Amino acid sequence: MAYAPEIAHSMLRRQQASAVVAARHKIVEGAVGMVESALNLLSSKKIIELDEDKKAAMVSNLMVVLCGDNVVEPVINTGTLHQ
Repeated sequence: MAYAPEIAHSMLRRQQASAVVAARHKIVEGAVGMVESALNLLSSKKIIELDEDKKAAMVSNLMVVLCGDNVVEPVINTGTLHQ
């Protein structure tokens, strides 16, 4: 059965959208696992103790980096973390 071009195009777009959502879901799952692992390693090796605000900032930054499509450029903090 042949579909009209408009219907075929809509069906293809829907299929592509579903694939993008599934891929994003996998990316987020992987990123959450990596963030969890990073926090656990930092804590277990006593590398640094993070309060809840610093932990939230770290989680946010890591999720942006791990889930983003753009190339990440490092930012060097020249101030202090203890403000």
